[in-house]
Amino acid sequence: MKNIVITIFIALVVLIMGLYLIAFQVRETESALVTRFGKPVRTITEPKLCFKLPAPIERVHKFDSRMHVFEADLGETNTKGAVPIIVNTYVVWRIAEPLKFLNSVGTVKEAQVKLYSQITDTQNRVIGQHSFGEFVNSDPAKIKFKEIEEEMLADLEQTLSNEYGIEIKTLGIKQLKVNKNVTVKVFERMKAARNLRTKATISEGEGQATRIKGEANFKKSVLRTTAEARALAIRGQGDAEAAKHYKMLEEDPELAMFLRNIDSLGKMLKENTTIVIPADSEPFTLLKEAPSLKPKQ
Repeated sequence: MKNIVITIFIALVVLIMGLYLIAFQVRETESALVTRFGKPVRTITEPKLCFKLPAPIERVHKFDSRMHVFEADLGETNTKGAVPIIVNTYVVWRIAEPLKFLNSVGTVKEAQVKLYSQITDTQNRVIGQHSFGEFVNSDPAKIKFKEIEEEMLADLEQTLSNEYGIEIKTLGIKQLKVNKNVTVKVFERMKAARNLRTKATISEGEGQATRIKGEANFKKSVLRTTAEARALAIRGQGDAEAAKHYKMLEEDPELAMFLRNIDSLGKMLKENTTIVIPADSEPFTLLKEAPSLKPKQ
């Protein structure tokens, strides 16, 4: 009985060791490459339990298939026109082709070295094709950050995918700095542009003011001429009326004075009015008695 137990135990140990030598598991966060005598046999990207020939016939190389974030150091590069800027670029990447990655890179640490070199080359090449005004500008419509990042992503993605089996998911410029001398020049340029815009606005305003003043003077002249003509016509009409009264005054002075007094009295007593004045004053004598007026023969 004791021998049977020992035999079963040994068989289990052998079985477990055999499974350990020929079986392996690929997790959800991994991808695996199986090589036979150093040559690739198959790639496994789905999580499952797999089998292989024991080492050294076949070996398993596992890779972390999750997303990695790599942030390059601050680096100075020149824009179109030789204006220096300092940028800090980051990428989100993963191992897309384990075989190509194993042959060209090998490890994640080595991949970061390759990424740094490629990012630096891409920055210099792409940023050198864009002017400084596309990075820093008082007009937001002229800033092309997104377009520049897309160009850098396309350039970097093609190289890393073809040569290293690395897939770039995202690329972005995290920081952008400008040295002191360039900052001074930029602000001087912006100040000059603002001054030019101010002068143009002032000139336009002065032109409009001159135009408005000219129109106002013209209207003023027309109104004055019209008013003078109207006044002349009224004055002529008044002179004609006065001439009639003068003629009537010459013909019958007493009747003319009577009519003038009647008119004055009507104007004075037009509204509720209290006046204390001697009754024998003109034209209130008319309230006591009417004068005897005889028409002239």
